[in-house]
Amino acid sequence: MRRPNGLAREAVRFEPASFAGTFLALLMSALIVSACGILLETSLRASVPPERYANAPVVAAADQNEYVVTGSGEDREREATPLPDTARMDAGLAAKAAEAPGAATAIADFTFPVRATDEGAGSGARELPVAGGVLTAHGWGSHAFTGTSLTSGSAPDEGEVVLDAGTASAASAAVGDTVVLETAAGRQDFRVAGVAEAGDADTARDVGEAGAVAWFADTQAATLAGHPGKADAIVVLAEHGADTDALADDVKQALAGSGALVHTGDDRGAVEDPGLGYAKVTLFGIGGSFGGIAAIVAVFTAAGTVALSVGQRAREFALLRAVGATPRQVRRAVASEALLVAPLAGIVGCLPGIGLAHWWFGQLQDRGAVPQAVDLRVSGLPLLAAVVMGLLTALCAGWMAGRRPARIKPGQALSEASVERLRPGVVRTVLGVGALVGGAILTGVSARSAGDDAAGAALGVVMLFMLAVGLLGPLLARLCAGLFGLPLRGAGPAAELAAANSRTNARRLASAITPIVLAVAFSSTLVFMHTSETHAADKQLRAGVTADHVVTDPAGLPVDAADRAARAPGVEAAVGLLNTQVLVPTGSGEFRSLQGAATQGVTGSGAELAMVQDLDVRDGSLDRLGAGRIAIDQTLATSADAGVGDRLPLYLLDGTEVSPEIVAVYGHGLGLGTVTMDRASLDGHVTSGFDSALLVRGGSEESLAALGEVTDASGYATERNRDAELGAWMNNTMAAVLGGFAAVAAVNTLVMTVLDRRRELGTLRLVGATRRQVMTMLRWEGLLVSAVGLALGSAIAAATLIPMMTGVTGDMPYVPPLVYGSFVVAAGGLVLLAVTLPARAALRRWA
Repeated sequence: MRRPNGLAREAVRFEPASFAGTFLALLMSALIVSACGILLETSLRASVPPERYANAPVVAAADQNEYVVTGSGEDREREATPLPDTARMDAGLAAKAAEAPGAATAIADFTFPVRATDEGAGSGARELPVAGGVLTAHGWGSHAFTGTSLTSGSAPDEGEVVLDAGTASAASAAVGDTVVLETAAGRQDFRVAGVAEAGDADTARDVGEAGAVAWFADTQAATLAGHPGKADAIVVLAEHGADTDALADDVKQALAGSGALVHTGDDRGAVEDPGLGYAKVTLFGIGGSFGGIAAIVAVFTAAGTVALSVGQRAREFALLRAVGATPRQVRRAVASEALLVAPLAGIVGCLPGIGLAHWWFGQLQDRGAVPQAVDLRVSGLPLLAAVVMGLLTALCAGWMAGRRPARIKPGQALSEASVERLRPGVVRTVLGVGALVGGAILTGVSARSAGDDAAGAALGVVMLFMLAVGLLGPLLARLCAGLFGLPLRGAGPAAELAAANSRTNARRLASAITPIVLAVAFSSTLVFMHTSETHAADKQLRAGVTADHVVTDPAGLPVDAADRAARAPGVEAAVGLLNTQVLVPTGSGEFRSLQGAATQGVTGSGAELAMVQDLDVRDGSLDRLGAGRIAIDQTLATSADAGVGDRLPLYLLDGTEVSPEIVAVYGHGLGLGTVTMDRASLDGHVTSGFDSALLVRGGSEESLAALGEVTDASGYATERNRDAELGAWMNNTMAAVLGGFAAVAAVNTLVMTVLDRRRELGTLRLVGATRRQVMTMLRWEGLLVSAVGLALGSAIAAATLIPMMTGVTGDMPYVPPLVYGSFVVAAGGLVLLAVTLPARAALRRWA
């Protein structure tokens, strides 16, 4: 007898097709696991190097997260959720920070947008030709750490402004001239006190398209920003020779009890770029949540391929047992095969995995989901995890598949190897039935849930049903072969033989069907979940906007746009909208979480809002909408277990906690906004005080053109739909990654199966079957495989989507026929290709 590793090498040598399939499956598994692992590690280690605060050794700022605490004692967990906007701190704390030992000075920093305009300007006012119409404004005190310096004039006092040299030159504005600017405090004339050359830190990450900058007096900046008495951060400059860490500790003591956090190093970059928090959440969602699902699918599929490879050599193992091999030697031979193939496949698979992670990360940056300053972190940890996971998968799958031929008697092993076992294992059947029952129960839970709860339950549905398909595969395959094979019995001898083959070889059929079910189920769920949400939101938006005109401006609308529109001839109602987001606590106990809720802050009364929007009010009335009183969508009402008359705790954009009364519950929240509240309640809590849109009943387009771009409800709906493009791209990308992986696994499995049937195909040729008849039989088998895979995958997707979409949108899933048709064509085409090409190669010797 050869040693087990010698047997493994000989097996690889004489059965290359089987091991090539195993190698490819493990390679793909390593690819997807390593890519998701790299993104997960990046989410945990992501940082942004400071730009604006590069020369500020210590920066104090409010905590930019809100927290939900669950459990107690050792089980206590604190989950952070990034705030939708900047949380600010008391500007007066700068005086306390300046008293810390080693501090040279402390400066309250402000950053906010202002709009350039010539409307309402006096006879001598200058118009500022700024691209996009927006300037980024700061307090003048920040020049101490940004490198900005005056080229003419002096520092600004109240009512004065300093312009950057480029903007002043373009407007031909000199010291002493007047410019008109719109701030959160309204439109105002400002005297140009000076012209400055902006330092690199002052032009870093500006919101203005042309990098236009303006500086105001520190005593007035907070008011103009719309946050009187509040600063974005406090910058502490050190005395010469002072130690940064010691200074940071002293500043912490000086600000103790204020809630401010003290930052040094790269942590300062997170203060000036709030997008880092959302980037971490996005990357964690892809690398962690999606990565976990992808890893399960990858391991599941790779394990099936390894098990198929071992199962195809049942005759060889039976023969080994017959000539004296012990069970231990057989198991060691299987383990040695895994050790020969899995590590190399894992290492090779990590290389394209790194490439996929780089592409994915770059696409997220191009779409604004991740700041450009964040770097992808690639270390050996996720790569090692991918290799080890593939090795363990191969070892466990090989051990499970080789367990029976290793332990049964040699004579029995030979007899079992000649025919397929009809009865699956008891443990496998029990687990499969349990997964099937669990999926059915979760389907009911999802149907009774709403919003994020329904989506969370639906994820469990698809995973449990997929597990059931994998465990009960042979039983399902035999059942489906009998059902789908009925039409084939009258389609000729080749079709009838294909149906008989499928019924007799249910395990082989199951191994081919499972990857197709995976591809169809996951791809359909991810793609049609988004199409359903988008379709429902678009329908609600088009039905909900009843205004005759919608006015928008990328720079934000003038602060008095609603008042000016109301005075236009023929206008019956004009309501301004500020589209933003709040955080709402949902769930209870261990399942508490903060849910982001799209919010519209509205000017005017509830009666005026009803003239330009149809919120589809289900309970209560909009008449009492105002300060301390809100209306919410029915899905949020269900998730938060709240209704009319209740108070709903929520966090405003900057983390301020409020508990407004619910005065109405409506049905068009997905299209218009989950929360509707008084616009004035958001003042002081947003970075930009400019409204997003203006809804107008009556009037004419010409009379509103001065306020911004005028369109109708249909045009506004089209524009709003573009905001969902990132979500669509992410869902489609995840579907492509999972679906593509499963599709490759399906092709790989089918090729392995066909090549393993070379002896059977040759026998058919020897007994008189023509080459054409054999190929026709295989094509019918391929069509049967694709039909069963599509049916089961579509059923799982339907069981997942129907309750989830009913809870989220109130409607059935929306499935674009062309998209689903492309899935059908892709599945059928791949199966036929994977069957016919290797079959042609196998039949050449019998030509």
